[in-house]
Amino acid sequence: MYTEPRVADLAPQTKGMSRNLRLFNWLSFWLQLALGAAAILTLVFAITGRRFTQGYEPIAPGLGLTPLAQGTTPGIGIGIFWAVCALIVLLFNLYLAFRLTRLGKRLRHPNPALRPQLFQVRQILKLGVVMGLVGVLLALLGEGTTLGVLLAKSVAQPQGVAIYDPSRIIRSLDIFVAIANMNGLTANFIATVTPLGLLNSLPRY
Repeated sequence: MYTEPRVADLAPQTKGMSRNLRLFNWLSFWLQLALGAAAILTLVFAITGRRFTQGYEPIAPGLGLTPLAQGTTPGIGIGIFWAVCALIVLLFNLYLAFRLTRLGKRLRHPNPALRPQLFQVRQILKLGVVMGLVGVLLALLGEGTTLGVLLAKSVAQPQGVAIYDPSRIIRSLDIFVAIANMNGLTANFIATVTPLGLLNSLPRY
């Protein structure tokens, strides 16, 4: 009488692959999600805050205000653009991490015909590494651009002199853009190293 194979009858190597795929990808998924959510919140706050700070510029102490000033930082929009691009890539990396957890679960299926092939798992892991590197590159561009703008503003500020031009002041909202890029960079780095480590642990055949 034919009996279907049970999970207990699986090879130890297959069990280990299934366990590693599920454990590390779930861990990677939640870490990426938390960092991505933090990046989105800081980025939204920075973007909306830029609109509210487009206010008034004091001409000189005691002489009132003029509404001609724009309380924004020239060039910081480029850092925001790269941060948004990195977050879009991160969304795809979240999908890949979740899909790998499903593949890990299917590896323990009693029916061998329903288990994913090794080359399928390897292809998705390679795709995860590539997309993670793309996200890291985009976040690095955003972080480098943002820090470059902030450094330029810091160097251009005169020492010991009051500054009345809002566009020359380093604001907390500008720092939020740098934080958003850093969170996106960390999340995409996790999305890179997790599939890379799992890829190296797969059998070579």
